[in-house]
Amino acid sequence: MAFTLGFHIILVPFGIALTTLMLVANWRGLRKGDAEALVLARRWSKVAAVLFAVGAITGTVLSFELGILWPGLMRDYGAAFGFPFAIEGLFFFLEAIFVSIYIYGWDRMRPWAHFWSGIPVSLASVGGAASVIAANSWMNQPGGITVRGGRVVDVRPGEVFFNGAFWLEFLHMFLAAYIVAGFVVAGVYAVGILRGRNDRYHRLGFLIGFVTGAVVMPFQILVGDTIARAVYDDEPVKFAAIEMLPRTGSHVPETLGGALVDGRAQYGLRVPDLASLLAGFSPSTTIHGFEEVPAAVRPTQAQVNIVHWAFDVMVGTATLLLLLALWFAWLYWRRRQDFARNRWLMWLAAVAGAIAVLCLESGWVVTEVGRQPWIVVGQLLTRDAVTTRGNMWAVYAVVLGVYAGVGGGALWVLRVMKRRWGSEGDTAVAVPYGPAPGGGRQAVPAGRSDEGGRG
Repeated sequence: MAFTLGFHIILVPFGIALTTLMLVANWRGLRKGDAEALVLARRWSKVAAVLFAVGAITGTVLSFELGILWPGLMRDYGAAFGFPFAIEGLFFFLEAIFVSIYIYGWDRMRPWAHFWSGIPVSLASVGGAASVIAANSWMNQPGGITVRGGRVVDVRPGEVFFNGAFWLEFLHMFLAAYIVAGFVVAGVYAVGILRGRNDRYHRLGFLIGFVTGAVVMPFQILVGDTIARAVYDDEPVKFAAIEMLPRTGSHVPETLGGALVDGRAQYGLRVPDLASLLAGFSPSTTIHGFEEVPAAVRPTQAQVNIVHWAFDVMVGTATLLLLLALWFAWLYWRRRQDFARNRWLMWLAAVAGAIAVLCLESGWVVTEVGRQPWIVVGQLLTRDAVTTRGNMWAVYAVVLGVYAGVGGGALWVLRVMKRRWGSEGDTAVAVPYGPAPGGGRQAVPAGRSDEGGRG
């Protein structure tokens, strides 16, 4: 489950944010008569379609895994846990329908009608992601249910979906999607600029992606800080694991790195009082240690170390991205278009996408492992939810094979598309209803008007 979720979550930001970047480029192309922007929009739409197809496959495998690997969860709490996934299914079909319309409509629809057909793609992807986040956040703070004898006997759908942890977790993931997609897209064009292709097409592609990630980054830091205090209030055991704190106390230092060894935090760099200060704005703030809970429902030493390291990686990578965003803002303010000539900036931008993905994955680990040993906090232990059937290695091997084939196939298709676009030239591609590469108006197929297409 960790492997399949870790694979699938990388695709989520592109469903949410790449479609938005696509629409931004499309809007600019129509409003400003920008040929390069229309080329970007069309190409990004094809990439989004490929990634959507991969996400559909990997998401389907995950839905089967819920029944195969977690019979206790689905049997006892499926009536509540399954509700957000039912909503997600509706958004998935809406997204699939409008992705098809948008891709098909490049050569066949009027310009602004085609643009507006892409809006539901972005909205449906956000709705689908919100539904999955609702299920996950419900596992952290279950609500909207009445339980008798270990079984759910009453479900209040609104309270299940909009549970106590939903809004902050959704906002955190929503912003993360724009950070990952923005920096990954920018990295592609930064590599092109480093290879000498410092033309307007590459600069525009870089700017749309990088500015998106850079603008969102400070807000994500603020949301993450708010979530940390929410975890301190609502999930004290997870917070104790993040801080690697076995015993309750005040004036708790922030431990960077290190490990929990024999019940003690060792080898890390300690910043005096900082954990208490961040948790409650006062060095005297008391933080509860995980030894306050019974041993049977206490995270293991290995789980504590994983959560602590993942949190450090998440905060460290987010800080690096924030510093990169601030540096870019300073350079752009001082020198405007000279940013592309700064090779250090381009090199860092080229790897920023990988750093953003690492930040996303480590944050997911904090959420999932930090909940252990519960799968539904306070309601259902993981050991009571997971399958007890043996011989799961064969099933795992099949899943690995499927994901390797799908992932490898997607990379191959994207590489073929990249080579084809490179052979066509970056700005010489005929774009429907857009300005012609050499000036003037682009030809429009017979029987169709491009009225309103130039904005």
